[in-house]
Amino acid sequence: MNHLKWHNPERVEKMFDALDNRILLLDGAMGTMIQGEKLDEEDFRGERFADHEDDLKGNNDLLTLTRPDLIKKIHKDFMAVGCDLVETNTFNANRISQADYSLEEVSEEINFEAAKIAREACDEIEAETPDRPRFVVGTIGPTNQTASISPDVSSPGYRKVTFDDLVGTYTEAVRGLLDGGADLLMVETIFDTLNAKAAIFAIEEEFDRRGERWPVLISGTITDASGRTLSGQTPEAFYYSVRHASPTGVGFNCALGADQLKKHIEDLSRVAECLVTAHPNAGLPNEFGEYDQSPEEMAEIVKTYAEDGLVNIIGGCCGTTPAHLEAIGKAIEPFQPRKPKERKAA
Repeated sequence: MNHLKWHNPERVEKMFDALDNRILLLDGAMGTMIQGEKLDEEDFRGERFADHEDDLKGNNDLLTLTRPDLIKKIHKDFMAVGCDLVETNTFNANRISQADYSLEEVSEEINFEAAKIAREACDEIEAETPDRPRFVVGTIGPTNQTASISPDVSSPGYRKVTFDDLVGTYTEAVRGLLDGGADLLMVETIFDTLNAKAAIFAIEEEFDRRGERWPVLISGTITDASGRTLSGQTPEAFYYSVRHASPTGVGFNCALGADQLKKHIEDLSRVAECLVTAHPNAGLPNEFGEYDQSPEEMAEIVKTYAEDGLVNIIGGCCGTTPAHLEAIGKAIEPFQPRKPKERKAA
């Protein structure tokens, strides 16, 4: 993969120039914004899926096809407060996750259309502020299956999904995102590093097929107070497990609020020979699964990430709105981006 030339090198150069000069702002929670719209079953179905046999409410990725106007508006709302990077609405836009709704066959189409919508939104905003480029992050979620852990406690060797299943699933998603116009890819919310390795394999294979490459971000998730991923890795171990892919950036997102996540970002920042990313939740969820941390409270915590030189890209995950990202953007503005460690020979 690394011998290949960049796709759209002028655009990549713009992104790296921006990263050299400041901490870039990633957007916030698409799911939180969608929930705030109080959509009903008909919004998710649209005309195309009006007669679909399964319930579709809650399939946020499908709104890419049935409510593209809403998805585009959310992208623009985040960019309006200063976000440099917007994530495609594709967290569950993969064959494995879409099987819950009997919509496996539209997974690649969702990825393509989601990247296209985000591309249009970025281009429109960038036309208004040409001195500040905006970038489409093709989001690749973890799927709802794990390749490392058995779902059956009485049969520890059993797996519901294979590595090859995951590679095929991720290949469709990657193909759709790249065809739709993503500037870079992000494998995110990784709870199982073997799943991430399948995604990396699919990405590298697709780059080889195309004869060019795109920047790649890899973001894991620390699931509890143990400080490990669900598949048992510390932040350092997680980094060394994906280092072979020579990612543009590695980081963590979701599961924890900014105060709980900071230690793990510190651990990662000590070893990473690439950029470091973080997009934490707006605190921890309350008893109703909602997030109460205010934009000001979250920004005050995230400010310390920038003060301590830990990150190159910062954003928000569950519970974060444009107001959160606006406050975070103002808080980090005075600080310089982290300088990656020099890469050692493998």
